[in-house]
Formats: sequence, structure tokens, C-alpha cells
Amino acid sequence: MELLQFPLAAMDQKLILVNLLLKLGVAAAVSSTLVRSLEFKKLLFREQRSTRQKLYLMLWFGIPIALAVWIRFIQKTFLAGDLTLETTLLLGVIGGRLAGASGGVLMGLPALLHGEWATMPFNVLCGLVAGQLRTLTLDKDDIWSFSPFIDLSIYRWIRRNLPKPRLFDWQIMFFVTIVALRFIHSQIRHFFPSATFSLESLNPWVELAIYATSIIVIGTELKIFNGVRIQIKLEEQERLLLQARMVALQNQINPHFLFNTLNSVSSLVRFDPDTARELIIKLATILRRLLNSSDSFVPLREEVEFIDNYLDIEVVRFGRDKLRVIKELDPESLEVMVPAMLLQPLVENSIKHGLSSKVEGGSIHLRSRLSADLLIIEVEDDGVGISASHSVERENGLVGTGIGMANVAERLKVLYGDTALMTIDSHEGKGTLVRLRMPILEERSARPAALYEERSNTRR
Repeated sequence: MELLQFPLAAMDQKLILVNLLLKLGVAAAVSSTLVRSLEFKKLLFREQRSTRQKLYLMLWFGIPIALAVWIRFIQKTFLAGDLTLETTLLLGVIGGRLAGASGGVLMGLPALLHGEWATMPFNVLCGLVAGQLRTLTLDKDDIWSFSPFIDLSIYRWIRRNLPKPRLFDWQIMFFVTIVALRFIHSQIRHFFPSATFSLESLNPWVELAIYATSIIVIGTELKIFNGVRIQIKLEEQERLLLQARMVALQNQINPHFLFNTLNSVSSLVRFDPDTARELIIKLATILRRLLNSSDSFVPLREEVEFIDNYLDIEVVRFGRDKLRVIKELDPESLEVMVPAMLLQPLVENSIKHGLSSKVEGGSIHLRSRLSADLLIIEVEDDGVGISASHSVERENGLVGTGIGMANVAERLKVLYGDTALMTIDSHEGKGTLVRLRMPILEERSARPAALYEERSNTRR
């Protein structure tokens, strides 16, 4: 008889260990699947939640585990999916007492319907205790950085307490709470075998592995969630950096434009004060528009209107016979959103470097059209062209002259990444063609942040 019992007992221990390994895999799979949902991540990483949001978070956690508990009764051999204890504790420390307790009720319902009456009240207890632990932590980052390795927690506790001693350490307290509740669960199972479900073993090493698995399951899920949380924070920081960089570039182009225009005014003050006065009035109109608008994106129509005001100044300087502007604009393209102050540096470059040195003057062609999902804008002049000695940047076919052109190229790169392209085709003595290709944006509310999110989703 003893010979028959030993192999059976040994097999039971092996089955327990196999289920413990499967339990770790199920926990990792469920948590990794959940964080793929944008709605779940919004609920998970909120510091403050309404009652409705706590209940929604509870449903996200509780429904998969409740189904796994139901499957345990249908498939008697699949025990690894029952993560009720671990998930209730996890839900409590993340969502608070309400989420933990209500999640415990939901996950304990299938067990109650199958006669395991102690599971639900014990789950509620676990959710309340874990939720209370959440209220005790002063730094919520302690929750996300929980480690299942007690030696590391003790080491961090010693390091934190050397300068300013304190008795309470949240991570060690959470570790002890998991062990204590797991012990209570084991005792309930011991005295009332049919009242609840729990993997148990008479082998102390296997029993130790059962305790360790509960701790590692919670730690693993928190590590997965924290990894996604850190990624979201990094993306948010990158988005803010892009916004700051865009603002810096926007602020760079305005003084540059103002400086050049004031130079034009100063050159006319002595010999043509009436023209200088006219220039100042037109400049005031332009500056009023710049000061009243804080939009990073504007419809192409508004950008063209701004160029008209700017060209009024340049026409006064050069004379109407020496500066001609030809527009070939597709009406549909005028409603597409483009970065503010995008065209002015291009037109200014055509005048300053292309036409100003020509005695007879010249013309500027401004074109726009839609091609598939792209907006194409062209600024072409019949000036002197760009000589090799004036080229300051040559990268991927892009050649720029001066701060204005370099600014446009940099802004396109910041806003659109690789989805926008700026090319310059210049022939010395014949003229220069600047062509912009960029994605179509039709919403007036478009912002660099929205573009960044689109680029992030594309990368993923």
C-alpha cells in the first residue's frame, strides 16, 4: 500500500509545481493582454478615480479571472487560472477599497455558486486590506515599484532609513500582508476543505513555492504595468519636448522676420519717409496678427493671406513692376492645416537671395495642390539661384540658405518626422524651386501633440 501511495504523492507534488508555473504564465499573459487596451491604461494609471471608474477597473480585472474560476469547475485539471487571491490584492492596492472589495465579490461569485461559500467573504477581506494599504502609502510610486524579492526590499528600507529612521515601509508591509493573507487562506482550506479552493502541500518546500508564487504573480503583474507606465511617461515627456522645441522654432522665426523688415524700413526712412510710413503701417498689421494668434497650425488660406500682407511690404520696397507674384492655388488645398509661418521664410528667401540682386526684378510663383493623401506646396522664383558657396546644408537632397529655410526644414522634421519632405531644386542664373510635401490635416484643432501621437501609433 505504501509503495502505491508514494508515487501518487510524488505525482501530486509535480502537478502542483506545474500548476504554479502555469499560474505565472497565466498572470503574465492576462496582464500583458490587458495593457494593450487604451481604455484600460487610462483607468489603470489615473491617480484619482471616480466611483464609476473604479468599478470599470474592477470589471477589467475581475471578468477574466471570474471566467478562469468558472473554467476550473468545468475542467477539473486546469487549476492555474484561479488567480483570485492575487488579483483581489492587486486590485485593492491599485484601485482602493471599493475596487478591491467589489472585485472580490465578482471573482468569488462562480465559487459561491459551486458551494465554495468562504471564497467571497475572504476575497472581500483581501480587497479591503489591500485598499487600506493603498491609503497608507505616501508615495504611490511605491506600489508600482513593489518587488517580490524581500531581500531587495529590506536593502531599500535600510538605505531609506539610514538618514531619517522610520519604522513603516510600505513595500515590506505589502509583502507581509500577502504572506499573512495567504496563510489565512490556507487555514480556511485546512479546516473547511470544501469552503474554498487553494493549492496546498504537505511538503514544506512545495508549500514555500506556493507562497512564493502568490508574491511573484503580484510582483510580475505590477512590473508589467509599471513598464507600460514608464513608457507612457517617456512618451509624454517626448511629446512635451517636441512642443517646447516647436515653440522655440516658432519664436525664432518671428524675430527674424521682424529684424529683416525693420532693416527695410530703416533703409527708406531718410530718402522716402512716406514709403517708410506705409511700411510701418503694414508691419503693424502683420504684428497684430502674430500677437493675436497662438495657433501652431492654421489653414493654408490664412497662411496665404499672411503672405499677401508680407508681400505688400516687399512690393513697396521693390516696386510693383519689379516684383510679380503669380498664385496657382487649388481651392481644396486652402482648407488643409499647415504649420503657422511656414511660407513666409520661403517667400522671403526667394526675394532676398533670388530676386533682390536682379536689376530687372522677377516673379514668384506660389502653387498648392492635393495629391493622394499629401499636400504639395511650391514656391518658385526666376532669380539668380543658389550658388554652391551659399549652400549651408545638404542632407537627403535638402539644401537651405540662412536661418529661415533651416527653420522650415527643422519644423517639418519635428512635426511630421519622415512623413514630410522638403526639397530645393536650384539652378544658378535660372531660379529656385522649393517644394514641400506633407500629410493632409483638415482639423483646425490640429496640434503638435496630435501629430506626435499619430507618429507614435505608426511606430507601434
